[in-house]
Amino acid sequence: MADVSLLKLKNVSQVYGTGQKQFTAVQNINITIEEGEFVVLLGPSGCGKSTLLRVITGLQKATEGRVLYRGVPLQGINPNAAIVFQTFALFPWLTVQENVEVALKARGVPPRVSVARALDLLDRVGLDGFETAYPRELSGGMRQKVGFARAMAIDPELLCLDEPFSALDVLSADALRGELLELWLGGRIPTRAILMVTHNIEEAIFMADRIIVMEKDPGRVVADLRVPLPQPRMRKDPKFLEVVDRVYALLAGQTQPEYLELGTAPGEPGRTRALPFINLNDLAGLLEYLDKMPNDRMDIYRLAEELKVNSDHLLRLIDAAELLGFATIAQGDITLRPLGETFAEASIQARKEIFATRIRRLPIFKWLTAMLKATDSHQLKWDVVQTALELEFPPEEAERQLDSAVTWGRYAEILSYEDNTQLIYLELPPHVPPSTPEDRSDTPAGARS
Repeated sequence: MADVSLLKLKNVSQVYGTGQKQFTAVQNINITIEEGEFVVLLGPSGCGKSTLLRVITGLQKATEGRVLYRGVPLQGINPNAAIVFQTFALFPWLTVQENVEVALKARGVPPRVSVARALDLLDRVGLDGFETAYPRELSGGMRQKVGFARAMAIDPELLCLDEPFSALDVLSADALRGELLELWLGGRIPTRAILMVTHNIEEAIFMADRIIVMEKDPGRVVADLRVPLPQPRMRKDPKFLEVVDRVYALLAGQTQPEYLELGTAPGEPGRTRALPFINLNDLAGLLEYLDKMPNDRMDIYRLAEELKVNSDHLLRLIDAAELLGFATIAQGDITLRPLGETFAEASIQARKEIFATRIRRLPIFKWLTAMLKATDSHQLKWDVVQTALELEFPPEEAERQLDSAVTWGRYAEILSYEDNTQLIYLELPPHVPPSTPEDRSDTPAGARS
């Protein structure tokens, strides 16, 4: 029997780099999308969601596996798919109408037809009257509407959305989500299926028929959930909140034995444990908030609602609390450990001492401090350490990992960093005199020039 699915990914993997610097972005991905479905790829930053969109649209070829579109192996660009990116990607020198017509001209559509089609699409997305405006005259939400209209101009069967609301303010994002759903559910766009990437849990549940949950290191599918709620959906509906709780539980996972949680150091066999990219003040605030709870235990989804933070940010904070031994995660709940309580109630200096004790046990810190101790001056150039980390992580992630390690180390008074020389060194080694306020930079590692 012929395969009638709109899209199938079979054992798709994407590997970047060569030799020792190979990095697996996604591994052994199997996904099916049928006509009439609104599917969301949900997962933390770095799990390969955007990579899959590029593979599906033919913007890049998978290292392994097959992409089947209506049962036929995809070769090159997928002519039946269009993609809308999180950045608006409009041509600033073209008007709104001309930005939409660009897609049609690229397909060889005659001018008379392209004008009529562009005007019709702009009317559908609510931009009638703004045809002659330039992107600079529009709000973020209106610019993204232009992006939607341009993507739909080629009548795509599959509309791919790469975090299309993440660059918008809260109100604009909410309005645009509702308008997109109105167009989709009302059959006012030619699309047969929508595939959207997001790391916002509530957004996924609000919009999707199915949620494909992904995890990273490497990117992989951990669950494929059908959302059993009719449209329109109400965020305060207890059934909606049940699904939110379930998805948070999947993404937060369960606290594992320490040897699994900590992973290994760079260069050692096994998985190098990445440091969560967080603000340490936010982590302290989370622990203080949990410490005020009657039983130090809380549903993670309720925590997100009360703290007014997005799910990706909260999950990274929880990951850090778990890694440092301040909290445990089980069945979608977070529980503060006694050490977490002690940290939350400690003085500024006592917090630094607790934090220093906890990060010294992390393999990546053991590795970094060992490298520094191995040099005569107990110091290394930033680029030297980043290059070493690029054997474990892609360049952008390697820089982020080093940024986190240095920031955590500075807070714990284990490491120091000089911005003008870009030197990382162990805190106040005997032969290095303390810097004065005039010659020492207070710039965080993440703000390097």
